[in-house]
Amino acid sequence: MVIAIDGPAGAGKSTVARAVAERLGFTYLDTGAMYRAVALAAGRSGRPAGEVAAAVAIEVGDRVRLDGEDVTDAIRTPEVSAGASRVAADPSVRAALVRKQQAIIEHGDWVAEGRDIGSVVAPEAAVKVFLTASPDERARRRAAQTGGDPEQVLNAQHERDRRDGTAERTVLEPAPDAVPVDTTGLTLDEVVAQIEMLAVEAKELR
Repeated sequence: MVIAIDGPAGAGKSTVARAVAERLGFTYLDTGAMYRAVALAAGRSGRPAGEVAAAVAIEVGDRVRLDGEDVTDAIRTPEVSAGASRVAADPSVRAALVRKQQAIIEHGDWVAEGRDIGSVVAPEAAVKVFLTASPDERARRRAAQTGGDPEQVLNAQHERDRRDGTAERTVLEPAPDAVPVDTTGLTLDEVVAQIEMLAVEAKELR
């Protein structure tokens, strides 16, 4: 079974997905880490990001490995974060990573989170959730994670949302059959409980 969790930056996807995977005994797939790894590799090599995405081996789990190197900490710098958003707008990068992600979740039970998971990466997912939160709440969470200034984070978030909403990107559009969950004001346990209920219902229908 695949549980696809989508939503904009700061909606709580990573935290929720990790918790859901732990609760259900599924494996967690952080697709955002894959884009960060490509951004890191492209920045180091100077090669086109699409070429890098197709060529590199990325392992995502408790640690993130890029061609065997542990880059778990290296991909979390502000520079790599900014680069990841840029390379994710490259259709060739997205095509290469979607293929890798689809191969990963082909077998087993997964909680995959990112943006456009339910509509592009796993359109046949048994459960699709689109997490949202108010802009101020999203910025507050991201600032708490990174130690940044909330106002600066909010401005960067507006820019990222603008970039994500342009061209052929679908990251701000939920899949037609996704269940919307507004996490503003909810505890982590409350959000996880909602998704767990959806998973139980999906299993009963299989």
